[in-house]
Amino acid sequence: MSHEGIRIVSEVEARRDAEQADARLSDEAVTPKKVRVKKTEGTGVEIEWHDGHSSSWSFRWLRDACPCATCHEEREQAGRAPGVARAKAQALLQMYEAPPRPVEVTPVGKYALKFKWNDGHEAGIYSWDYLRRVCGCGECVAARGH
Repeated sequence: MSHEGIRIVSEVEARRDAEQADARLSDEAVTPKKVRVKKTEGTGVEIEWHDGHSSSWSFRWLRDACPCATCHEEREQAGRAPGVARAKAQALLQMYEAPPRPVEVTPVGKYALKFKWNDGHEAGIYSWDYLRRVCGCGECVAARGH
């Protein structure tokens, strides 16, 4: 039995999560008008939202921002933000690692996308709300204060 969906949080994390939940985005902000998954091109995902905003992410960024409990916990322990790659071990001869790409992309109801990655990982469900909150455009980054 897998425990990938279970995440135990501290009181501080629970408060922070509750504050973020209180800062709800409008329905138009988290409802896609058009979603383009550029699997054949191997480039990434583009979303046009109902509120007129547009977002895009590379597959590398999305894999490094996987929202599953295991990846989330690993990022928190390492102090990495979503989308930031984990540090590579230093070696004299670096081995080639294929760039992340989805083998499969499936909708999850009307609220999310699920990727099966070429590294075998497939636990993350990328909700529209999550994707809008991690939009990396200048406007969204400035609004978050990062």
